[in-house]
Amino acid sequence: MDDLTTLRLEKANEDELLKILGEFIARHSQTFTFKLLSENDRRRKLWYALIEKLKTPSLSKCQSVCLEALRILSRDKVGLDQLLNNEILSVLIRLAGLVADDEEAVSINNKQNAYKVMLEAQKCLCNLIYNSTTAQRLCCNNGCLEGIVVRLKTYKDPDLPHEIKYFDMRMLFLLTALCADIRPKLQNDLHGFTYLIEVLDLILKSSAERNSNSSKVSSSKRRANSSRLGQWEHSGPLLDDSEVDLACEVLKILFNLTIHDHIGQGSLDEEEEAHFMRLVSILHDILITPTHTKEKREELQSHTVDVLTNMPPESYEELLTPQTDVGASVDNNKDLEYDGRNMEAIFELLTFLEKRFDKASGTPKDSLSPILSCLCECARSNRVIRKFLRIKVLPPLRDVYQRPEQGETLRNKLCRLLTSPITDVKDLVADFLFVLCKENVGRLIKYTGYGNAAGLLASRGLMLGGRGKGNYSSDSEDSDTEEYREVRDRINPVLGCYEEPKPDPMAGMSEEQKEYEAMQLVNMMDKLSRVGVITSMRIDEDGKPKPVEHILELRENSNHAPNREPESDCD
Repeated sequence: MDDLTTLRLEKANEDELLKILGEFIARHSQTFTFKLLSENDRRRKLWYALIEKLKTPSLSKCQSVCLEALRILSRDKVGLDQLLNNEILSVLIRLAGLVADDEEAVSINNKQNAYKVMLEAQKCLCNLIYNSTTAQRLCCNNGCLEGIVVRLKTYKDPDLPHEIKYFDMRMLFLLTALCADIRPKLQNDLHGFTYLIEVLDLILKSSAERNSNSSKVSSSKRRANSSRLGQWEHSGPLLDDSEVDLACEVLKILFNLTIHDHIGQGSLDEEEEAHFMRLVSILHDILITPTHTKEKREELQSHTVDVLTNMPPESYEELLTPQTDVGASVDNNKDLEYDGRNMEAIFELLTFLEKRFDKASGTPKDSLSPILSCLCECARSNRVIRKFLRIKVLPPLRDVYQRPEQGETLRNKLCRLLTSPITDVKDLVADFLFVLCKENVGRLIKYTGYGNAAGLLASRGLMLGGRGKGNYSSDSEDSDTEEYREVRDRINPVLGCYEEPKPDPMAGMSEEQKEYEAMQLVNMMDKLSRVGVITSMRIDEDGKPKPVEHILELRENSNHAPNREPESDCD
C-alpha cells in the first residue's frame, strides 16, 4: 500500500473504505511480509489509520474489514514492537468482547451480529501475541487475561460460536506458553485451572447429550461420590472435529499450568488433590472417547498424554474404574479387565505407544518421550497399572530362540531402543522396562538381555546384579513358561536368547598353548586400550564400571561374580 492509498484511506468514507480494504485483502490474503511498509513510516501510518477507523462509531459497518486488514498486517513481525501500544491493544480487546465484568460479557455475547467482529479481533490478537513481545507484555496486564476467564464462564451458552471459544483458548495458550509469569495468576487468583477443567467436562457432556439424542446412546450410571464424568456406550464417533480442536487447546493450556506443579514434591493440599483427581478422571474419559477420524483422535490423545505426564502420582488411580461401572461391550472384553478394574484407558495408552512406533514422521524423542514418561510414572505409582502393563508388554517368555530386539512385539520394539543413540529415549525405555520388572536386575536381563540392559545397569551401579531403590510388593509366584524352563540353562544372558552349544576353541591345546593364546589376547587388548580404541574397565564396589590403568587389573576383579536374582515372572 503506497503513500497515496494510505492518504485516501485516512479520508475515506464508509463506501470508499470498504472498496480500498477489499482490494487490499484480496491482493494480500496469502502475504506474510510487507517490505514496502518499512519505507517512509508507512507501516505506522497504515496501522494508526485503521485503528482510528475502528474507533469511529459511524464506521461500525467497516469494523470487520478493518480488522481483517489488520490481521493480514499482523502476520509480519517487522516493526510490531515499536508501533504497538496499550491504546491499540485496548481497541482490539474491546472489539474481541473481552471484558472483566460478568454481566457485560453476557450482554456482549447476546449480540449475534458482533460475532464476526469479535472473531477477527481475536485473530489479530493471536497474531500480535505470537509475533510481538510488546503485545505479550501488555496483554498480561491490560485486562485481556481477565476477559478471557470471564467469558470462560459463559461457555455453556449454546449461542456462543465455537470459533469464539477456540480463539479465546488459542490466545490463552499463547499467553501461558510465552509468559510463564502469568501462570500462577491464572491458576490461583483467577481460578483458571478450575474453569478449564469445567470446559473439558462441558465438551464431553455436550457431545454425549448430542449423540444420545441422535443415536439413542444410553449413559451408564456414575460411580457414587466420584468426580468421574460417566461412561457411554456408543456405536459411532462421539466428539466432532470442532470439539476435538477446542479440547486440544484447553489441554495445551493445562499442560502449561501444570508443567512444574507439585511433581515429586508431595505438597498437595486437600483442595489441590481434589482438582487433580477430577482432571485425571476427565482425561480418562477423553482417552477412551472416539472421534470422527483417527488423525483427530491421535491428536487429542497426544495432548492428553502430555498433561498426564504432569499429574501427581496419587492421581493416576483415576485412570482405573470399577468393572461394574462400564458398558456391556467392555464387560465382554476380558483383555480390558484386570483385578476387578476396567483398564481401557491404560490399554489406549499402550495402543498410542504402538502408533508412535509406527509413525514415520517426527523424531523418536518428540514422538516417544511423552508417552514413555507417562507410562513409566503410571507403572511406578500404581501397582494394578504396573501389573497390567507387565502382562501386555512383558508376557511370559515363549519365544526363547530370538533375541529380545528381534521381532515386532511391543517388547521387541522397546528392546531395540535400549541401544538407541538418542539418550533421552533410551533412558526412558530402560526405566519403563525396569519398573515393569519391579527393578529386579535378574528379571530385566531375562527379558532384554544383559547387553541391551548394560547402559541402565551401569548408570545405576547394578552391573553385578541386585535391585533398584523402588518399593514394590513381594507377593509372587513362578510363572515361567514350559518353553523357557526347558532351555533355561542354555540361554545366553548377554544375548537374552537360546544359543546352540559351540565347540571349545581350545580343545586339543596343551596348557602352554592356552597360556600363549591368553597372553596374546591380553597384549592386543592392552594395545587397543593404550591407543584409545577401547577403554578397559572393571566393576567397582559401587556396581559401576571404572577404568583400569592396565589390562592385568581385570584379574583382580575376576572373582566378583554377579548376584543372581530370581528371574521368574513373579509379581
